[in-house]
Amino acid sequence: MRQIVLDTETTGLEPQDGHRIIEIGCVELINRRLTGNNFHQYLQPDREIDAGAIEVHGITNEFLVDKPRFQDVVADFVSYIRGAELVIHNAPFDVGFINHELTLCAHGQQVADLCAVLDTLLMARKLHPGQKNNLDALCRRYEIDNSRRDLHGALLDAEILADVYLAMTGGQVTLSLGSNLETGDSTVRAEAPRRLADNRAPLRVIRADPEESAAHQSRLQAIAKASGRQSVWEALENQ
Repeated sequence: MRQIVLDTETTGLEPQDGHRIIEIGCVELINRRLTGNNFHQYLQPDREIDAGAIEVHGITNEFLVDKPRFQDVVADFVSYIRGAELVIHNAPFDVGFINHELTLCAHGQQVADLCAVLDTLLMARKLHPGQKNNLDALCRRYEIDNSRRDLHGALLDAEILADVYLAMTGGQVTLSLGSNLETGDSTVRAEAPRRLADNRAPLRVIRADPEESAAHQSRLQAIAKASGRQSVWEALENQ
């Protein structure tokens, strides 16, 4: 299953007031694994950014002067998200802005025509009713490290949301049954996924010696003879 965890930063709160997207950040999950195939783009909005928005994400008008416009990257963006499931926190906000941008550049399609959408805010409200469910609160709840998040940033927030989503939907599950018998606490807690360091030493690969290889081939021949057909291992080796 291919999922795209997505976040945007904008010039303001309402596309109906002429506000635009100024940053798109996406990370790809395939079968719940981060692939590193990310999409990240700053955008020139052709308008001023609200002062309140700058306080949130720190992106200034001057920084965006030489950046491409949405219509310049729309083909790459649509190709990237097409057919995937978008995972978004407070999806109506981001989807509304993306649909607005698609309309402005006369693309002819909306998000619903391109992919499915999963709203992690709705998911969190069902899992934790009556509690704070913004991204920072979920990071604290699921022990996700968000220490780099001094300001909002689309790619950084998408990376953090990917960790939160994996934790909310399974992650590494720890059963504490029996550990707190006196208090009666038998909760099931999802731990945050742990990322391996990029600079970790490569795993050691131990290859079979000639004697072991010969014994392996002999076993495969015996399996083929007994079954009357080529073994799966031989078929794979001959591909």
